[in-house]
Amino acid sequence: MKDFFYFCIGVFLCNFRLSNGHYTQQWAVHIQGGKDVADEVARDHGFVNHGVIFEDHYHFSHNDVAKRSLRPNVDKRVKLAVDTRVTWSKQQIAKRRVKRDLKVQDSDPKWPFMWYLNRGGGLDMNVIPAWIEGITGKGAVVTILDDGLEKDHPDLVQNYDPMASYDVNGQDPDPSPRYDMIDSNRHGTRCAGEVAATSNNSVCALGVAHGAQVGGVRMLDGEVTDAVEARSLSLNPHHIDVYSASWGPDDDGKTVDGPGALATRAFIEGVTKGRNGKGSIFIWASGNGGRDHDNCNCDGYTNSIYSLSISSVTEHGHVPWYSEACSSTLASTYSSGAMGEKQVVTTDLRHSCTSSHTGTSASAPLAAGICALALEANPNLTWRDMQHIVVRTARPQNLIAPDWKVNGVGRHVSHSFGYGLMDAYAMVQLARNWTTVPEQHKCEITAQQVPKGIPPKSMVILQLQVKECEGVEILEHVQAKLTIFSQRRGDLNIQLTSPQGTKVVLLAHRPHDNSRAGFNEWPFMSVHSWGESPIGTWQLEIHNDGRMLGDVQYWQLSLYGTATPPAADNPSTGESTNTIPDSFSEDIFRNSIYNSVEAGAENRKDVLEVEEKEASGCAKTKGNFCLVCAIRCSIQMLGSKFF
Repeated sequence: MKDFFYFCIGVFLCNFRLSNGHYTQQWAVHIQGGKDVADEVARDHGFVNHGVIFEDHYHFSHNDVAKRSLRPNVDKRVKLAVDTRVTWSKQQIAKRRVKRDLKVQDSDPKWPFMWYLNRGGGLDMNVIPAWIEGITGKGAVVTILDDGLEKDHPDLVQNYDPMASYDVNGQDPDPSPRYDMIDSNRHGTRCAGEVAATSNNSVCALGVAHGAQVGGVRMLDGEVTDAVEARSLSLNPHHIDVYSASWGPDDDGKTVDGPGALATRAFIEGVTKGRNGKGSIFIWASGNGGRDHDNCNCDGYTNSIYSLSISSVTEHGHVPWYSEACSSTLASTYSSGAMGEKQVVTTDLRHSCTSSHTGTSASAPLAAGICALALEANPNLTWRDMQHIVVRTARPQNLIAPDWKVNGVGRHVSHSFGYGLMDAYAMVQLARNWTTVPEQHKCEITAQQVPKGIPPKSMVILQLQVKECEGVEILEHVQAKLTIFSQRRGDLNIQLTSPQGTKVVLLAHRPHDNSRAGFNEWPFMSVHSWGESPIGTWQLEIHNDGRMLGDVQYWQLSLYGTATPPAADNPSTGESTNTIPDSFSEDIFRNSIYNSVEAGAENRKDVLEVEEKEASGCAKTKGNFCLVCAIRCSIQMLGSKFF
């Protein structure tokens, strides 16, 4: 009987062939009983146990299995399947994950050229007032999930945290990148410098949270499997506060992909158990597929309710050419734009510096650094507190997009920018006296009028009445889970309108997407109805621009929110209301020692003058340039205050 079972399993597996990716020599294995039992199972079957992914789940590999194969290994899979000590096992499939920077070369590592931090006039991310008050991210720990971290870089070594670091690709504690002739593994080191490059050391630049600790996880320089992602997302979750990821599935306008079962569980474990129950904070770059008409709602990492999805703004406040417009983006930070527009200054490989970090890859670490500032102001913030604070303080001013709208509770929101540009000082101020948001609840309503055909060159409208939603009176995330059959997936356009009239594009046409796979219970997510009531009629429009009949098989609405309003919704808190005022007060513009939009020779001159100035009680500096001293002196000389 046992031989017959082996035969049946073998026949099935031998005839199974992957169409995308390849099988690796790695396994994820669920074994109860602890590490000793897992080690015993590994030895018995010739595996190597590389350690815990998370509780009772282990990362195995087998050296006798091919590193790349289109078919699963029957022998090893069957042996694990019939071992009574093994609850579950899965041979890992390599996934394609791409870094979200852009290929442009240049370098200039001067503080005056960090235009996104020092322009003033409402044209930067308002970090300097936070620094003035001594908020630099002290006590916060940020890790960069990427291709490695040059831990001995002179601008990173002081803030490097080995407890926030690991080499998942190489199975050792050292996250140092693999060097090659073209520095292809520079991405993680660049992202880390944006967060926590050291200040006042005459090297390169300074990070947004230059008092924070920073680590790196080397996980992109090798086969990226579900187990690799899960181990990275769940590294030391009670020590690490913020995980920053500037990568994801291909931004090619035709891929629909997201986290596997293990990575999904890692997200859930992170937000429920990480930071001793306050929840890990996951920051994700929204993607660079704009040129290919991609949509980040087809990326299961950026459209997860557990990640804080960040897009980019150019130097002049425009939507970058690479930006993906979608309803899951929460906010934006500055990054590169068109040819001739400035880019981001940060650390680079071989102890160097660059002024050409680009794309949403550069935006996510800036957001992570700003979150670290808020965590110093209030270490008790939960993962949902952070999202609420971002929504309430992000600034729509000076951001140019054609789709700005006001949602049902008066907040400005855009598919390109989310709720606007992140404002570091506003977040710090709000965080200081923040009351933890009420418990998150979820209600699910499944539409009854499906399946329903979608005629070619036409549309179908479905409505779903929500008469009650237990535990949810105030919305946070809205998820529309859809199963749609289509002869050409890229012909679909999906829109959702809330009971309070907020209309979002869940999916725009993707001209490169020729797939016939459609969507199978794919969760499209929107943050545009944040703060609204779920009660009333939700309307779903599915447009079919193709020449063949489509079919919607399933629609489920998942509504996340709270039973009572967060305390911050009380007007007495003095929070930012995310509105566009008729005019700015002069004080709003005085948030930087640099008033010029151009960070050129004039700014270099300003720095030298501040260093030499002895007037107004400012001591003349010797040697290293003291940033905070210079700012304070400038304030005194101006005879005014920032705030």
